[in-house]
Amino acid sequence: MTNRPEGDARAERNQRRAAARERAQRARAQQKRRQRGVRLGLQVGLGVVLLAAATVVTLVLVNSTGPAGPGPSSMSRGGITIGQDLKAVSGTSPSSSSSSSPSASGTAATDSATPVRITMYVDYLCPECAAFQKANRQYIEGLIESGVATVDIHPVATLSNRSQGTKYSLRSANAAACVAQSSPDAFWGVNQALFAAQPEQGTAGLTDAQLKRTVDRVSGIRNTTTIDRCIDDQRYGKWVDERTSAVTGGDIPGTTLTEFPGVPLVLVNGERYEYSQPFTNEEFRTFVITAAGSSDQTETPTPSPSPSASASAS
Repeated sequence: MTNRPEGDARAERNQRRAAARERAQRARAQQKRRQRGVRLGLQVGLGVVLLAAATVVTLVLVNSTGPAGPGPSSMSRGGITIGQDLKAVSGTSPSSSSSSSPSASGTAATDSATPVRITMYVDYLCPECAAFQKANRQYIEGLIESGVATVDIHPVATLSNRSQGTKYSLRSANAAACVAQSSPDAFWGVNQALFAAQPEQGTAGLTDAQLKRTVDRVSGIRNTTTIDRCIDDQRYGKWVDERTSAVTGGDIPGTTLTEFPGVPLVLVNGERYEYSQPFTNEEFRTFVITAAGSSDQTETPTPSPSPSASASAS
């Protein structure tokens, strides 16, 4: 075998090393391109995920902050008016002023046809609201039945954060609004039933199924299928939330108050009833007579020690 000159062998080794270096460089370049592709893919994928998440969040925010639909037709200013026979008063609500004054026996002290206007802002998770209703229900029903007074009831949801995240205040107020729309003449009975079934604060409250059963059992209720669907859909949930925000912000129909003192807020001809506890019918009856008398400047009759105006429970 013929030996090659040392110079040729060295040149060949150099060529092989150069070729190996070139292959290694190409491999590294190819690996870098693959890594850049992977990074780009991850970035694009992450961007798609973030975009999708942002879209979902935007849709949720738009849905949650969108304008509330119209409230029940019987609650044009957030409240429903209950008149004689404990039925909803249709048409224009009575004016906030009044010239009739209830006497201790529940009859008017004047011949005016304009009734005293009692306005109540209530939350169905508020124990004080339930206590006020229990102490004064029969007296108020007597005033309504005799034509001496009308009652405006404004359900609000000021305690929605006190039911383990279920927003019972809002759901129960929505249920009341569903009744006001579909069976307004049964509203007074439903109002009482919701207080009778009131859960304790700090619990989850009644489920929607239990709310529906509570409402459907009230005497005189109509359109139960429509009401049940309304409760399931929380049809007036946004409206209740909007009205609650307006009221707590100082927009309080029925009074000149500009700050909401909390629930229960009870007004007689626009004057706030500043109650003491425990609630007594004697105290409230005295306030009603005084507020009605001061509104028309007639002589205020003295109430008897015990309520004489009563009505049977519905």
